[in-house]
Amino acid sequence: MAFVLRAFANGADGVFIGGCWLGECHYVTEGNYDALSMMHLSRKVLEQIGVNPARLRLEWISGSEGMRYAEVMNDFGKNLKELGPIGVGEGISADGLKLKFEAVKKILPYLKLVERERLRVRFKTEDEYNEFFSSDEVNSLISDVIAEKLAISQITTLLGRNPLSTREISERLSLDPAEVSRHLNSSARQGLVRYDENQKRYAIA
Repeated sequence: MAFVLRAFANGADGVFIGGCWLGECHYVTEGNYDALSMMHLSRKVLEQIGVNPARLRLEWISGSEGMRYAEVMNDFGKNLKELGPIGVGEGISADGLKLKFEAVKKILPYLKLVERERLRVRFKTEDEYNEFFSSDEVNSLISDVIAEKLAISQITTLLGRNPLSTREISERLSLDPAEVSRHLNSSARQGLVRYDENQKRYAIA
């Protein structure tokens, strides 16, 4: 996941992952199953920060399927042109996009922990993976656990640049003021941020 996020943070408009067909890998590690889980989680994270998850694509292509590889890459290239440059296509400024990926990078160890403890599964078919990652259980986990951690990371990353009011944070991150206030209170209790009485703004603790 770190490599995928780094590519996007460095301005890649799309990331393609290719692997052996499920059940046909020559290596006992069966890394293609792990890559499938990682792809689904990465797409969820991209969606949380406002980046189109279709910018990340995974396809199964064997070494003998040169024609299929060419067709898939041409199709992916066409899709990326339709989406436009990363950030621009989503209506996110270059600075805003940089901040979002900085925030994701900070919680990457946490994301790996959640994946290992709550999302590490082993199914036989791709359909089973798709069904699992689109389930209410996983969506609730993303919303209740990852989304909050990510929002707080974005807020602290932003405050690391300069002190800001709740309204200014809300406007910069396009978050509801009540939600920002809740995250700030939580972060203050954890000792991550403090309220500066002189500036009437929040700052890094």
